[in-house]
Amino acid sequence: MSDALNTKTIMVDGKQRYYEPAPTDMNVEAFRQVVTSRRSVRKFTDKQIPQEVMDDCLDMAMLAPCSSGLQPWEFYVVRSKDKKEKLVKACLSQLAAKTAAELIVCVARTDRIGDYAQKMLHDWPTPNMPTLVKRYYQLIPYNYAPGPLNSFGMFKKAASRLGGLVTPIPRGPYTSTDLELWATKSTALACENLVLAFRAHGFDTCMMEGFDEHRVSKMLKLPSSALPIMVIGAGERADDGVFFPQIRFDRELFIHEV
Repeated sequence: MSDALNTKTIMVDGKQRYYEPAPTDMNVEAFRQVVTSRRSVRKFTDKQIPQEVMDDCLDMAMLAPCSSGLQPWEFYVVRSKDKKEKLVKACLSQLAAKTAAELIVCVARTDRIGDYAQKMLHDWPTPNMPTLVKRYYQLIPYNYAPGPLNSFGMFKKAASRLGGLVTPIPRGPYTSTDLELWATKSTALACENLVLAFRAHGFDTCMMEGFDEHRVSKMLKLPSSALPIMVIGAGERADDGVFFPQIRFDRELFIHEV
């Protein structure tokens, strides 16, 4: 995907810098319609999703923001009859799973940090990688490694606490659990992109967290470092596919100016 990046440059303080201006022709009302019409659909029709739509939605999912650009996600589109039946059962036979045209297992990975840091070094999209950026990616495998029984992570945590007494400093991830949270945050952003992309194409989704993670991992033969975080059912919304009106609490409960 890096080949498609804009490679314009501009001079700043006598130095040539990468230049990617923000588009000015965005349609906020069209985006608002996508966001406000997205619902958790519990029942789908039997209409299939065209493959080109699936591909486009998955491509847009992978454009989501992610920590250090490391893309710690995977998407498994489950289509074989046997695996789909097992996945529906693992999703507790929810109607959304049983009626969905497509079922996508969204997985967070914590075991590819070193490999993808090296890939970032190799695939950097501009001719000259800044020295500080290069050092950053060279150090990522060590900065993110928890060590046996989180021993290295605990050492880093203690060092960060001491350093944090005198200056702001990044805190974590230190332990294997911290890494799972780190990967889950980025993967969840990609999942949001995915469901909004489906809505923009006229299809709907249900983001299911109620499923048997162990059975899903076993079915997909995932390593222990892979964490299924949700199963997304996608398809055309049935007329009675939304069971209740949407409810959102008063914004004052969540938005604060400090």
